[in-house]
Amino acid sequence: MKICFIGAGSLGFTRNLLTDIMSVPELRGAEIAFMDINAHNLEMVTALCQRDLEANGIQTKIQATLDRREAFRDANYVINCVRIGVLEGFTTDVEIPLKYGVDQCVGDTLCIGGIMYGQRVVAAMLDFCKDMREVSAPDVLHLNYSNPNAMATWACNEYGKVPTIGLCHGEMHGEYQIAEALGHKRSELDFICAGINHQTWYISVKKDGVELTPQLLAAYERHPVLSKQEKVRIDIMRRFGYFSTESNGHLSEYLAWYRKREDELADWIDLSVWIHGETGGYLRDCSGRRDWFIQDYPNAMAAPPKVYDGSQRGEEHGSYIIEALQTRRMYRGHFNVVNGGCIANLAPDCIVEVPCYADGNGISVPAVGPLPDGPAAICQQSVNVQRLAVKAAIEGNVWLLKQAALLDPLTGAVCTPREIDQMVDEMLIAQEQWLPQYAGALPQIKKNWAKAEQEGRLIPPKQYTGVRNCE
Repeated sequence: MKICFIGAGSLGFTRNLLTDIMSVPELRGAEIAFMDINAHNLEMVTALCQRDLEANGIQTKIQATLDRREAFRDANYVINCVRIGVLEGFTTDVEIPLKYGVDQCVGDTLCIGGIMYGQRVVAAMLDFCKDMREVSAPDVLHLNYSNPNAMATWACNEYGKVPTIGLCHGEMHGEYQIAEALGHKRSELDFICAGINHQTWYISVKKDGVELTPQLLAAYERHPVLSKQEKVRIDIMRRFGYFSTESNGHLSEYLAWYRKREDELADWIDLSVWIHGETGGYLRDCSGRRDWFIQDYPNAMAAPPKVYDGSQRGEEHGSYIIEALQTRRMYRGHFNVVNGGCIANLAPDCIVEVPCYADGNGISVPAVGPLPDGPAAICQQSVNVQRLAVKAAIEGNVWLLKQAALLDPLTGAVCTPREIDQMVDEMLIAQEQWLPQYAGALPQIKKNWAKAEQEGRLIPPKQYTGVRNCE
């Protein structure tokens, strides 16, 4: 068996996932391949993980390569954690829209930042899928951690023709927070969460068979910390009846109501931690940590190696899925999969995040049934945007791309159609190096932009700064 990590140059994530996998005795004989485009980061991660393997008496030699096809060759599992465009592309996802008044906390899933990130990621994912079809094992399973998760997973399954499961830890984080709000241990509660990635809804929370969902709103409203940090999530629960998975900052940018007026934004966010809604908060956090890898690597090498006895195994779904498929031990988690009727009132071709089971028979997706009408309507808005964005990315179709932006809840609430046209053109120009599918359209876009600029017809930027943590 061979397990490949693509985007392996992330020190913490790759090392933790490898620790998870090697904590399963039956998986320790697997071949391991690391692939990244950054040779220096790849070298450091490989050295650190190889030291961990040897310290635990495992003879595996990591195959570290810049050649994606060599990494994929004969792989049974491909774990994908790439960021296409890295920090440079991410900066344009956040800072260009801000010039038009579109205020995002993260900008990697929906809103205009997520739509444009999806264009970059889908283009790359199709190349990944082509390589997997051609050189990986016939039964290869693609485990995708990259955002925008739903768009990427949709593209890989429908257009890339590679079985792909999208994985995210947001739902697990929400379980811990709900348990805290209710005053219980997470292990005491049973959860059913369903929707789409980053807009999933806890439709059932039970303890000893008793439904606790009706108690959630009051629990959050009286909690001394969560009541201040989760204002958007609490307001949505108040209006739609159910708690949504993603953080306050994330959720606020997927909806039309909370970030469209600069003078009211502070009413809905908390600046104690960026994830509660700070303007460009995740970009600021990533920028501040840009060189931490180089700085922290010597410390990691000086610290004791990871231990593979299970005591340091995390909760990310990836290793548990591989364990279940290889050993027939059953695992239940919330995965991103093709709907196919699992959620009855969402489109069958979209990607849903729902309870799933993995065992020796594969991945099983039980029927959830219909979502409550309000949460379903919110999800379907986003599904419409995702479908258009994925098709635009597949075809390099600017017309469909601008339709996706027009229909996005926050982008449409803030911008006029003309502003959206100009903003999308500006972002296409800025991201040209990562958008090969738009090569045919970009020369004319750049020509039109230059002419409009010369004639003074460009819409001037808004004096919009949002709400930022300046510490």
